[in-house]
Parts: sequence; structure tokens; C-alpha cells
Amino acid sequence: MNIILDTISSWPWWAWVLIVLALVAIRDVFFQKKHTISHNYPIVGHLRYWLESVGPEMRQYFVANNREELPFNRIERGWIYASAKKENNYEGFGTDRDIYEHQHIFVNNAMMPFKLKDNHPNITDKTFLPCAKVMGLHSKRRKPYRPASIINVSAMSFGSLSAKAVESLNKGVKIADAYHNTGEGGLSPYHSNGGDVIFHFGTGYFGVRDDNGNFSMEKMIKLVEDNPFVKAIEVKLSQGAKPGKGGVLPGKKITKEIAKIRGVEIGKDVLSPPNHSAFSNVPELVDFIEAIAEATGLPVGIKAAIGKLDQWEELANIMISTGKGPDFIAVDGGEGGTGAAPPSFADHVSLPWVYGFSDLYKLFKNKGLTERIVFIGSGKLGFPAKAAMAFAMGADCINVAREAMMSIGCIQAQVCHTNRCPSGVATQSKWLQNGIDPTLKSVRLAQYFKTFRKELIEITHAAGYEHPCQFKMEDIELNVDDHNLSKELNRTYMYEKDSVSFSGIQDLKECVYLGGKYKPQSQ
Repeated sequence: MNIILDTISSWPWWAWVLIVLALVAIRDVFFQKKHTISHNYPIVGHLRYWLESVGPEMRQYFVANNREELPFNRIERGWIYASAKKENNYEGFGTDRDIYEHQHIFVNNAMMPFKLKDNHPNITDKTFLPCAKVMGLHSKRRKPYRPASIINVSAMSFGSLSAKAVESLNKGVKIADAYHNTGEGGLSPYHSNGGDVIFHFGTGYFGVRDDNGNFSMEKMIKLVEDNPFVKAIEVKLSQGAKPGKGGVLPGKKITKEIAKIRGVEIGKDVLSPPNHSAFSNVPELVDFIEAIAEATGLPVGIKAAIGKLDQWEELANIMISTGKGPDFIAVDGGEGGTGAAPPSFADHVSLPWVYGFSDLYKLFKNKGLTERIVFIGSGKLGFPAKAAMAFAMGADCINVAREAMMSIGCIQAQVCHTNRCPSGVATQSKWLQNGIDPTLKSVRLAQYFKTFRKELIEITHAAGYEHPCQFKMEDIELNVDDHNLSKELNRTYMYEKDSVSFSGIQDLKECVYLGGKYKPQSQ
């Protein structure tokens, strides 16, 4: 035995390498039947699979140019990272973007920019930019709400995102006086760090479901009473990544904590069906909204990706005839988002944001309903110029998901659905989450929001306005070909945005319904 051990120990290192390669080759040729390439080309075939696995990273860092990648290119990601870290986010020597490309955005600046008067709120706070409308005021809800920020965190649930990521986002919106949408995974302790919250639920009714998986008004009332930082309720009809499709939360991902938050059983698969059980048609949806608003006193809205408009027209007609309906509508773009979805859905089902929003807003405008609804845009709008376009089209607020994730460290690895997110943002791995420091990352989210608002305010002033709600359709042009063929938004989407009632940012600051750290003057 000693002779054998001595002989083996005397073998050079390269002999061991040859032995390992020989074993791999034997396994590939005689035992492995799953992969044709590695069977036909033992050893070398594995190199092909490895190169394929690192292909996205290789293209991202070494191959693609600054403006080439999707969903967010290197320049866009760099702007978010620099803004979040309060670093220099300027660019020199002119833009490297092809300003003649299709759908490039042009903001028509005024000859004389808007001039701030003495004691204007934006002199003391260059980032103060609340929503120009109040959620629930028209419908006389008991607790109307004016978001203190026009940019906010979109629906991303605990479970989809890590605990430390959700905690960072919530602490960040508190610093930035924004709101945090819970996503449909329920209200977790990580959403309870001081930021304003919009409670969002879908067909699974997580956090407000009974033992049979149906909606529980009793649990909804208790949730609102126990958590006064919940400022509004959002009912998800569909989302951009997979409209009209349900989902399954695998039992192996349901920990004791997640089970308690979502109101489900530990270790058992949970189905989120495509349809709601609480309502099955538009009149029942309106009754459902009104019941929740009456029971909680909060504004209630809906979120949806847009496709066919017949049921939306039915909703508008009911709102006209009854005076009832949603206080806000969040329009999600078919570009998708943080939710995992089959390519057939992510690529083809529902309209991109600009098409979906323009169709929907035009419908409600023609019905004379835009004044009573707060329109929220969600679909890669987390950049000031894109936001200016959204406001010109009729949006009142912007929700961001992936942009918010990037501000706290997401690197667009695009493995959100694998539980192997390298930045710790979209994973339940405790080890990977350890790389997130919520104290630091919350400041970065807040700084991104503040930088966004500051630059949007500057663009707004350059166009001659005080608030983005004053943008008109003709203030923004989209490239079609050359300037002789470029079109203003009103000629592109064939409607004129309704003017928003606005008397000045000072009045918004003094509003008794303003969220964030701002307290009603009467208190």
C-alpha cells in the first residue's frame, strides 16, 4: 500500500490534469447522453458551454458599444450609478448618441427660461418636485394623498427582491420623500422603515387573503389600521412583463418569513391565477375599488399593461355615469420589468409604454375624465428627458423599478429569475445579500431620485415652465427621419394633453395632503 501511495505522490501535476481530463472524456463518451456537443467533442465541448454562459458578460463589458445594449445601455446605467453616488454624471465633447435615430426625443426649449422668484421652494431645495395632482381628492376619499415626489419606486415584492434590497429602497424613499410600492408579495417588515407605501396586490391577494386564497376585506382593514404609512391601495390587473398570465411561487422558496407575510403555507407551491376571484367584469371591479376605498379611507387605483381598449372604455363610461372608479391608474409598458416571463410574453404581449399610455390617456381625455385621475407611468422612464416626454403626454408621476435596482447596485446581469443575482438585489441567498449595506444603498437610491428631480426641474425651466405638469405635447418632438419629417407628440399620437390645474409649487408645498416628511399645515 505504501508503495502505491509513494508512486502516486511522485506523479507530476500535469499527470493529474491528464487523468482528470481522461475521466471527463470517458464520462462524456460512454455515460453522458444529455448533451450532444460534449458527447461528440469530449472535453472541448465543455468550453463551448462555458463561453456561452459568460457570453452576456463578455458582450456587456468588451463587445457592445456605449449605446447598444438592452434593456439599458452602458451610458444609461452609468448615469444612474454616477447620480446615485453623487459623482460627476456629465458628458463632455458632445453627445455620442445618434440624435437622428428613430424616436430620439427633443425638448423644445424656450427663448427665455423660467425664472424663480425670491423664496421659491426650488431655491431652498433644488430637488423639491411633488405631484401636481392629489390622489382621491375628486372622489372625496377620507385620506387623500399627494405624492411628495414625481419619481417613486415601482411594484417589486419581497421574495422577488432580497430583504436587504427592499429595506434599502424603503429607507431611500424616506430620505427622498418618495413612495414605495410593495409589489404583490405583501407588506413585509422591510417595507416598514419610514417611507410612504402604496400597498399593491394581484390575483394571489398576498397579505390580504383568507384561508382559501380569496380576498379578505377584514385583513385589508387591519393592514391599513396597523400601518399608517400605507397611503394608497393599488389593484394589479396585469403587468408589462406578463399581462394576462399567472405565476407559481415554488414551495422550496417559501420560507417561514415569506409564508407569514404572504399568508400561505410553508413549503407548498402557491398559484397566482391569471384572473381575480374578487371580481370578473368591469362593473364588479368598480364596486371592488369603492368597497376598499370606503373601508380604508385610502385612494384606490389600478395597474395594468395596455392592449385592447373596449373594457377600458366600459370603465370610463361607468365612471361618467356613477362618479365612481379608480383614483389613479398606473400604466405599465410591455417592455417588461423585474418580473420573470416567457419570451413570448415579454416580447410580444401588450403595447410598449408610449403606445399603451397614449391610447389610454386619449380615451379618458375624450371622456373628460383626466382631471380626476392621477396617471402614473412605468416603463423605462427613469431618465429626465424620457420623463419630460411622459409628462407632456399626460403622466403625473413616474414609477421606476429596474432603475431603482441599479441605484442600489444591480449590474443588469439579467439572472433575476435564477436566484443567483451577483449583486444580492434579486436573490434570497443570504451570502449574496451580505454585499448590500442598506445604510449606504438607501442614500444612493435617494440621491438618484434627487438628481433625477433636479435635472427634470432644470429641463422644465429651460422649456419655460415651473412644473413638468405644464409641458404640452408640442414641447416634445420625436425623430421620424429628418427635421422636416419629425413630429411633435400631439401629431404623433393624435391628441392634445389636458392642462393640469396648477397654481405654483409653493401651493403644492403647503398642501395638507402632501406626503413624505411634509406635515399638513393644520396639524
